[in-house]
Amino acid sequence: MPAKRPLNATVISSAKRERKAITLDIKLEVLRRFEVGEKLSQIAKALGLAVSTVATIRDNKEKIKASSQIATPLRASRLTRHRSAVMETMERLLHVWLEDQSQRNMPLSVTIIQEKAKSLFDDLQREHGESSQKEKFSASKGWFVRFKERHCLPHFKIDSIAPGNKDTYPEVLKSIIEEGEYTPQQVFNVDETGLYWKRMPERTFISVEEKAEPGFKSSRDRLMLLLGGNAAGDFKLKPLLVYHSENPTALKGYSKPNLPVIWRSNKKAWVTRSIFHEWFTSFFCPAVEKYCAQNNLTNRALLILDSAPCHPANLSDLSDNVRVEYLHDSIADSVQPMGQGVTSTFKAHYLRRTFEHILEATDGEDTAVIREFWRNYNIMDAMDNIAVAWEALRPATMNSVWEKIWPQCVQSQSVSQTDNIARLRRNIVTLARTVAFEEIVEADVDQLLQSHEEALSNEGLMQLDQEPAGQEGSEDAAPALRQLTTRQLAAAFSHFEAGLQVLTSCSHDDEWKLKVSRAINDAVTCYRELYSEKKRRSKQPS
Repeated sequence: MPAKRPLNATVISSAKRERKAITLDIKLEVLRRFEVGEKLSQIAKALGLAVSTVATIRDNKEKIKASSQIATPLRASRLTRHRSAVMETMERLLHVWLEDQSQRNMPLSVTIIQEKAKSLFDDLQREHGESSQKEKFSASKGWFVRFKERHCLPHFKIDSIAPGNKDTYPEVLKSIIEEGEYTPQQVFNVDETGLYWKRMPERTFISVEEKAEPGFKSSRDRLMLLLGGNAAGDFKLKPLLVYHSENPTALKGYSKPNLPVIWRSNKKAWVTRSIFHEWFTSFFCPAVEKYCAQNNLTNRALLILDSAPCHPANLSDLSDNVRVEYLHDSIADSVQPMGQGVTSTFKAHYLRRTFEHILEATDGEDTAVIREFWRNYNIMDAMDNIAVAWEALRPATMNSVWEKIWPQCVQSQSVSQTDNIARLRRNIVTLARTVAFEEIVEADVDQLLQSHEEALSNEGLMQLDQEPAGQEGSEDAAPALRQLTTRQLAAAFSHFEAGLQVLTSCSHDDEWKLKVSRAINDAVTCYRELYSEKKRRSKQPS
C-alpha cells in the first residue's frame, strides 16, 4: 500500500475559507425575511450568505432576538467577546447622551466622552449591586476607538474649533441683507429648546414627594420646541412641538391640525432632519408667504439658523423665495437671536402661567387639591400653557434680541432681557406663595429655569429606559389601521418587496442595500404586526 502523500501547506491555507463577520443587523434581516415567507435559498442569494449560514441563523432565532433586546444599536458591529449587561447598558445610554449633545450643538471631545462613560459605568454598577462590582472599566482610548467603530460615530464633531468671529459677523449679515434687500419683517431666526413641562421648583412639596416615589419621574418628561420669529418682532411663528409619543391619551378627541402648536413625535423627543425639512417646506415657507401678502411685502425671506445636525444643509434649494444662512458653531451661542433672551423669557412665562393655572383650578389653599390637580396635569394642559406663554412675549422683546447680530434693526425703546426676566421671577414667586408654595424664593425659580437647558444627567439617561407611567399613556395604535384586510396588507407587502427588489438590484453596495431594506421594513413594522394579528385571529375558532 503506497504511503500517503503529505499535503502541501499552501493547499491547506488556500482551502481555508475566510470567515465573514455577520452583524446583528444582518441576522435580524434574515429572520425578518423568513417571517414574510421567503425561502432559505432566496435569502442566502439576496444577502450574499451561505445557505448553511442562513439555516444556522434560523435555528438560533430565539437567542438572536433575545440578544437584540439588550444589544447596542443595530448599526453596531458584531462583538468579538462577551460584554456584561452593565457595559452594554452604559454604551447604549452613552450613545443617547451623545445624540442629545449633538442635537443641542454642544462641543464634544474625547476626554469629555471618556469622563461621561466612566461616570455612567460607575452609577450603573452601583445600581446593579455587588454582582457587577468585579468588572473594571477605565474608559481608555482603546475602548473609545472600538466604541466609535461599533456605533458609527464619525458624524459627531470631535474637538471642532473653526473660524468665526462674533464681532465681524454683523458686517457679513449686513452685506447679505443689503444684497437681498430684506427688511426686518423678512429676516427670521428659529432655534430648538427643551422644556421639562411637568417640573416644579425643587423645594416644593410636589417635587419632594415625587423624588421619594419609585419609577419614572414626570418631572423628567421633556418635550422639544422650535421657536422663532422675525427681526421686526411683529410676527411669531407657530411653535413646533416634538414629543416622544404620537398619540398620548390626553390628545384623544382633539384634531392635531387645530392644536395651538405643530405637533410631531420622535422616540427621544428630538427635532430630526426629516421633521425640520417638513416644517420648513410645509409650515415656514407658506407662513412667510401669507405674512408677506398680508403686509404688502415681496414674498422673500432670509432664515438664519445655527449648524445643528437637525438642520439640513440644502434648505435654500427647496424654496425660490427663502434664503437660508447658517451661523458657525463658534459664534452661534453668542449671537443667535432666539438664544439671547427669547427662549429663557418664554420659559419664565410658561412657569408663571402654570402657577396661574393651579390658582385658577384650586384656589391655592388645600395642598391635597393641588396635589390631585398636578397628578392630572397632562400634555394637553401643558400645550395650552405653552401657547399662552408664547403669546405673552411682546414685539419689543422679539426685536431687542437682534442687538448683537443686526443692531440697525433694533428700536431705540428696546427692553432689557435681564430686567424682564427678573420681573417675571418676582411675579412667579408671588404667585407660588399664593398657591401654598410659601417656601419658594427667587433662587429656586432661577434654578428651575436654568435646568431646562442642562444636559441629560446619568439619572435622567437611566430613566429614559423606563416607560413613562400614569396619565401620559399612549394610544399610538391608530384605529383606522384595523379596517385593513389581510388581503390588502398582503398585496401592499408584495408591492413593497417588488419596489425594494428594483432598488437593490441596481446597486452593488451590500451595505447600502441592507440600509435601504432596513429603513423601508422598519417603516411598515406596524402593518406587519397588524397582519400577523389578523392572521392569528382568523385561525382561531369562532
